Amino acid sequence: MPLPSHRQAQPWLFLWLLCVSLSPALAQAPSSGAPGRQLTVEEAFLNRDLQPQNLRQLSWIPGSNDELAYLRPGQNGQPDELVRGSATGKDLTAVVSQTAFAEALKAAGAEFRNFPTLQWRDASTLLVTSKNQVYSYDVKAGKASRLFGYDPAADNVEMDPSKTRVAYTKDQNLFISAAGRENEAVTTEANPGIVNGQAAHRSEFGITKGTFWSPSGSKLAFYRMDQTMVSDYPLVDVSTTPASLKNIKYPMAGDKSHEVTVGVYDLSTRKTVFLQTGEPREQYLTNLAWSPDEKAIYLAIVNRAQNAMKLNQYDAATGALVKTLFEESQDKYVEPQHAALFVPGQPEQFIWQSQRDGYNHLYLYNTSGKLLRQLTKGNWIVTDVLGFSNKNRDIVYSSTADSPLERHTYAVSLKGGTPRKVSQGTGTHNTTLSPSGSYVLDNFSSSVTPRTIRTIAVTDGKPQRLLLTADNPLTGYQLGQTKLFPIKAADGSTDLYCRLITPPNFDASKKYPVVVYLYGGPHAQLVTESWLGGSNLWMQMMAQKGYVVFTVDSRGSAHRGLAFEQATFRQLGTVEMADQLEGVKYLKSLPYVDQSRMGIHGWSFGGFMTTTMMTRAPGTFKVGVGGGPVIDWRKYEVMYTERYMDTPQENPEGYRQANLLGYVPKLQGKLLLIHGTVDDVVLWQHSLDYLKTAVDNGVQLDYFVYPGHPHNVGGKDRAHLYKKVTQYFDDNL
Repeated sequence: MPLPSHRQAQPWLFLWLLCVSLSPALAQAPSSGAPGRQLTVEEAFLNRDLQPQNLRQLSWIPGSNDELAYLRPGQNGQPDELVRGSATGKDLTAVVSQTAFAEALKAAGAEFRNFPTLQWRDASTLLVTSKNQVYSYDVKAGKASRLFGYDPAADNVEMDPSKTRVAYTKDQNLFISAAGRENEAVTTEANPGIVNGQAAHRSEFGITKGTFWSPSGSKLAFYRMDQTMVSDYPLVDVSTTPASLKNIKYPMAGDKSHEVTVGVYDLSTRKTVFLQTGEPREQYLTNLAWSPDEKAIYLAIVNRAQNAMKLNQYDAATGALVKTLFEESQDKYVEPQHAALFVPGQPEQFIWQSQRDGYNHLYLYNTSGKLLRQLTKGNWIVTDVLGFSNKNRDIVYSSTADSPLERHTYAVSLKGGTPRKVSQGTGTHNTTLSPSGSYVLDNFSSSVTPRTIRTIAVTDGKPQRLLLTADNPLTGYQLGQTKLFPIKAADGSTDLYCRLITPPNFDASKKYPVVVYLYGGPHAQLVTESWLGGSNLWMQMMAQKGYVVFTVDSRGSAHRGLAFEQATFRQLGTVEMADQLEGVKYLKSLPYVDQSRMGIHGWSFGGFMTTTMMTRAPGTFKVGVGGGPVIDWRKYEVMYTERYMDTPQENPEGYRQANLLGYVPKLQGKLLLIHGTVDDVVLWQHSLDYLKTAVDNGVQLDYFVYPGHPHNVGGKDRAHLYKKVTQYFDDNL
């Protein structure tokens, strides 16, 4: 999510003073009361020029002396060029122009018009892929050569750490490709119900992929997912005549789940062994990590009830269980999302992330399973680990220690002690660590700062080099004012953070309609101290049209700790609704809010919450638009639903209360439901069931589908979607 003219005299100091002058509890984005352009839906979603300027393909160069590189736009008709420079200097060196790069690649057999996606293999070699062919470019010689190719039908392509080979999937099988060994089959499974090398467990527990290269690339671990016991679920493709059927495997809450094992393929012997993960087969295998010497694999095993986890060590050569290092349990659920991170130069020590004390923190363990020390502690969470610095004596991480709305970078010694703050300025710092660990590349924004990119020294937090200060891309547009502030939750004590956008030329003596945008579920935070307060341009457009636009992150949403998230356990929708109603109460306290003209909109979990608010708190909102909504949690996937609701057999009352079919007769006002016809996340059946129940009960509602779209409506059709949403509010609110 895209979540920079320079000031020559200490620009970092000016920026820091500007940012710290804003209170994180009541930050305000810039507003414009002067006449200006009005946003359109097309501009809000399709015009990239309205996003803050960025540096394309900005990255550290591995193996360099802390050099970085990015694509610099050409001037006066000149082609773009790749440039590089140090973390601390002022000069940039041209690596290659777009024209010269294209010519070198053409000589090697590849065709490019613009710069493709680049990877640095080392300080003097670039890698690019064209039509499933991998090429290297020698920066010093200015020449390119083909390395190897792989199947044009490849999916889930992952390059190994040495950047000399790739793993990929095709249909249900896994392959590797390297110079002299192109398209070599790792698996030869004939049954399409058994899938190799793809993300398992429907990408829960931090799982984003299905292949895991060893540090040298000599071995490849992979998921083998047996779905033969899971019922088929039909998706209908209406783009063919007659329409065609595609069956997917979709394990629903309370039903039989798939069974997963982990294979280890040795590229030298061409043989595979499987980790002996044991019984029961219905368990979750997560957070896979290789030991630095490639002799062991560390794997978190979560039971189906998701209230207990074991970190196991396996022999990578035989698959045998070596030992369980430690276990964790919670009365509600555990949710490990990060693999063990080994300390460079200390192969017997690793960092483990855990929420065991109620907040995600860092723990230093040895490979005997002994806890050496807890490295971070407090009523805040670690959101990311960047790596190691100070000759691997410190670990660098991002956290919410300053505020749940902000992200800052810190370093702490592996020997323990007080963390040292690295980033400066109130807002959101997205940082990456340099090869030596001496500097971070800081991509910063706040409610008043579109984007600033600079390097910062890890040792003392001093800015070293200003790379970009983005101009406000919305200067020519008339915007309202965006405010961030807390209110109290329904429990009377917990802070909930809100974002309120008022129309341009705001007049407190007038009455304005309101649109509430919400999500409310796990793993999402909508209100942040970042550009435009985390809002999008559609929300700013709605404010231009004369709406007050409001969002509150209710209990159950992300980055506030276990108690905040687990408040919704076994009763999805209930606590979130109570907190959203506190937001409504706040809105009704504002003299300029028209209480009779309030609308609500959300997608996915937000679609569930929109429909919840329209029927479990009938009369609160005049208009609702719910997209891709979960209606009956019994029909949602096993891993997600059972974590937050337990099984339908264990929690029948919770499922009954959250099932929105039971509230259809209570609907008041206008409700539009929207769904993609091939949604494989929230199945189309959810909203169809709701529609059928409405018909059975004589309840009128509106309905719209996007043929051929999955869970999210993307591309140019997204503009169509939000024209539909906007028009519905304009017509009915």
